Amino acid sequence: MHGAVTLAVIVSAIVTVRPLGFDGRGLVAAALIAVNAVALLARHLSETRLPPRAALLWLTLGVVAAAALIGTARTGSGYLFAYFLVGHIGYRLNLGQALSLAALAGLLCSGVLFFRLGPGHELLPWAVGLTVAVPVVAGILSRSRQRAVEAMISSAESAERAARAEARTSVLIERARIARDVHDVLAHSLAGINMQLELADALLDTGDLERVREANSKAHSLVRESLKQAQWTVHALREDSLPLLESLTAMVESSGHRDALTVTGTVRELPAQVTQNLLRIAQEALTNAARHAPGSDARVELTFQAGSTTLRIRNGPTTATGEAGADAGVGMGSGMGLIGMRERVALLGGTITAGPVTEGHDRGGWQVEAVIPV
Repeated sequence: MHGAVTLAVIVSAIVTVRPLGFDGRGLVAAALIAVNAVALLARHLSETRLPPRAALLWLTLGVVAAAALIGTARTGSGYLFAYFLVGHIGYRLNLGQALSLAALAGLLCSGVLFFRLGPGHELLPWAVGLTVAVPVVAGILSRSRQRAVEAMISSAESAERAARAEARTSVLIERARIARDVHDVLAHSLAGINMQLELADALLDTGDLERVREANSKAHSLVRESLKQAQWTVHALREDSLPLLESLTAMVESSGHRDALTVTGTVRELPAQVTQNLLRIAQEALTNAARHAPGSDARVELTFQAGSTTLRIRNGPTTATGEAGADAGVGMGSGMGLIGMRERVALLGGTITAGPVTEGHDRGGWQVEAVIPV
């Protein structure tokens, strides 16, 4: 569109400007048309190809050439060069330079026209001078709109980049969550199964079939427990939001501790991420209690407070004796269970404490307490 307008202005000047020839005043007019044409065509060059100082110099020379053409030609539409150049001045230059150069263009055009027409025609030069300077306003407005559009595009691109970065971060967080879930289900169980199978293999050489059967039975028990935990994990991964109380009650009962859940405070719905992580913490703690303190009682307390939700899992000391109890010792785990709990709580901005119980009925046992701000 702009190219067609530029071409139309140049063709109009060639067709209408007189005198136009190869000698005298006609040659000067032809040369000025050529200079104005180059100056007008240069406005299609991008701002990156012409630095601000070069643009200022080029537009200044163009304005001078346009005023000279008005003073040289007796007829024609050569004045259109001045109008379009001044409009582009408003678009290309900063506000101060644009207004100054537009005023200069108006003075030059009105001045040369005044000297060409002579006394008695003062009104026309003044009218031309004022109207020549007016297109600078259109250029300034066009520049403002262009900058606004560029700012919107830049903002949209920044938002898109931020969204892509957030998506990548979400993927990494989800991968870490799945890794924790897989660990919680498999690491302890596989380690326990492996230990029992190695024990059974070692006992075969002694001929103690009773203990071999006992180790084999424990391995089978750990397999069943792993399958049960895997079902919970798959369910948690598939659901956006689990009912906390119902799920926690079912989990506690399935671990063999009936009526072991205590809920205090005003029950409220928690965000899905909080619910899932609390369930996974409870599952890990109950699994550890069953493995490290077999036969002990376990209690789960869920407390709803004004600004937080607290989950506490406490178990008593093991009631297993001899080698069976030693087989369920802390050393059989991978050590990543508590780390996984801490990572879950850290993602929610909460705190977690875990350690032995040093007093009371459960002395010698273990307690895990997670506090999540909500």
